[in-house]
Amino acid sequence: MSISTLLVANRGEIARRVMRSARDMGVRCVAVYAGADTEAPFVADADEAVRLPGSYLDGKAILDAARTTGADAIHPGYGFLSENAGFAAEVIAAGLVWVGPTPAAIERMGDKLAAKSLAREVGVPTLPSADDLAGAASVGYPLLVKAAAGGGGKGMRIVARPEQLAEAIAAARREAASGFGDDRVFLERWVPRCRHVEIQILGDHHGAVVHLGERECSVQRRHQKILEESPSTRVDAGLRAAMGDAALRLARALGYQSAGTVEFLVDDETGEFFFLEVNTRLQVEHPVTEAVTGIDLVREQLRIARGEPLGYAQDAIRFSGAAIEARLYAEDPSAGFLPATGTLVAFAPAAAPAVRWDSGVAAGSVIGVDFDPMLAKVIAHASTRREAAERLALALERLHVGGVTTNRDFLVAALRTREFLAGDTTTDFIERVTPARTRLLDEAELERTARAAALWLQGQHRSEAVVLTEAPSGWRNARLPDQRVRLGHGDRDIEVRYHTLRDGSFRIDGDALAWVHAWSPGEIDVEIDGRRLRTRVTRDGERLVVHAGRGDVEFLVRPRFEQPGAALATGSLVAPMPGKVIDVRVFEGAHVAAGQTLVLLEAMKMEHPIIAPEDGIVVEVRVAIGDQVSNGALLLVVEATVTAEAKGD
Repeated sequence: MSISTLLVANRGEIARRVMRSARDMGVRCVAVYAGADTEAPFVADADEAVRLPGSYLDGKAILDAARTTGADAIHPGYGFLSENAGFAAEVIAAGLVWVGPTPAAIERMGDKLAAKSLAREVGVPTLPSADDLAGAASVGYPLLVKAAAGGGGKGMRIVARPEQLAEAIAAARREAASGFGDDRVFLERWVPRCRHVEIQILGDHHGAVVHLGERECSVQRRHQKILEESPSTRVDAGLRAAMGDAALRLARALGYQSAGTVEFLVDDETGEFFFLEVNTRLQVEHPVTEAVTGIDLVREQLRIARGEPLGYAQDAIRFSGAAIEARLYAEDPSAGFLPATGTLVAFAPAAAPAVRWDSGVAAGSVIGVDFDPMLAKVIAHASTRREAAERLALALERLHVGGVTTNRDFLVAALRTREFLAGDTTTDFIERVTPARTRLLDEAELERTARAAALWLQGQHRSEAVVLTEAPSGWRNARLPDQRVRLGHGDRDIEVRYHTLRDGSFRIDGDALAWVHAWSPGEIDVEIDGRRLRTRVTRDGERLVVHAGRGDVEFLVRPRFEQPGAALATGSLVAPMPGKVIDVRVFEGAHVAAGQTLVLLEAMKMEHPIIAPEDGIVVEVRVAIGDQVSNGALLLVVEATVTAEAKGD
């Protein structure tokens, strides 16, 4: 089969990544895009792009786009229609090449219950589970309520005690229905001290199947992976052989063709492994396998789809060094990793250290609530695991990013913990190790960065001057007070005072001496009291993003005179992100207890509870079920019990 034009039925970084390999093979690439992605980088990357009338789930529109553009193959990426057996069958029926496994394999593995049944048939160990939701006692606690038709952390709830089960099932069903259109859930034993390890497989149309070793994806939040690596520090040669053999037994039973992943849970204490699921698509974390094997998985998918044999056996696969991937998200780790929205005013990876950036965004990209908030995958490969971790941490640290809250500083902290460097990465890593959620600047670093920002602003003002352009900045023919810049950072203001000396240097805050060696609209090279800093700076309106030594610092340029604004009443609870109100569990006058769920928001197909911070009385409810709310919108007001009682006195 020939593939000359490939339509990529996906978006963002995976669309760009697929097109990169396809183009290297001489294949023309077509993108499809929804309205929210009109200005997205992947659209510009394509040879041709077709706007969809609806969403990326509109299979008919995607097939129409393929016909219109003369595409002879469709690659689904991951997510969306990638594991939709019906869509795969429609692609094939339309006479197009489907870059993926057979519809029958997708359908069988798309149902986790059917997948577990096949695993048992071929002798692969599985965790105790129950399809009947009344069978919790046979599974044992703690257990996991799990969606039967999906993944990615959606439709999953950990249940420690029987009294929590009913609400967990209800919440998992709602999330599964919203995310996958199927509210079926089942129960499975939860192993607290475990590792998430998966085996990459490849199969061709001629009966050959191989595995490419393992990836460990144990560092997760909300059951979603954020750090992945290959090889796993917990897997030795014997365990690798046993898991690889189990994965290949499943692949042969399915007659598997294309790339796929067999996921296992490994008990960290005993080394026992249990089958979880088969993902019949490319995985987000596939680059770490590519790094250690040198095999381009998208290229292999396209070769297999064209009917070519793999051309190599298991013993021909070689592994080199260690690779680690970090998923950079628009999210706030200090607020429970809630997704963040906004416009990326800055996004500029540094040239060194050399790492792989698979990104779907650029400076100016709008991060909304329509899609997953992943900004980029960053992959480091080195001869040793420690060097890969240190290289990845530094690359993240040197990224210039601003405008949207990200998990960058958290990822850097996690990569540098003693536990991560020692390979102690069970699925409870975040809760057990508690890496710093944000980077705390010491006073000296904050002061130095604020001074650099003030001098950059001074340079910008000079560059925009239209009169007295030859006069030094701040020049007066009389002795006048210093020039002042007030910068907002978090909940505090920092004032920087400076004036120009006759030799062109600056006296800052009365005692510091500074020289500006170079200035440009995106950078400043400044020396303050003998310490030189060359840093990137981005301005967006009154927002300044300044790259300091270990990350970025954002300031707001305060006006000299501020208009007084209305403040929120004490006890106000606001929306942490844009979303839809799917449940309001209180009414005005209700007494609530600390930790009680008051409102449920749905954003990005996930539920986010609004919790009472303390005991109190609901004095105002501003929302109703079905309301769409913006970030920061007032939801309700809870007056602390002690305050209410004092009023009563």
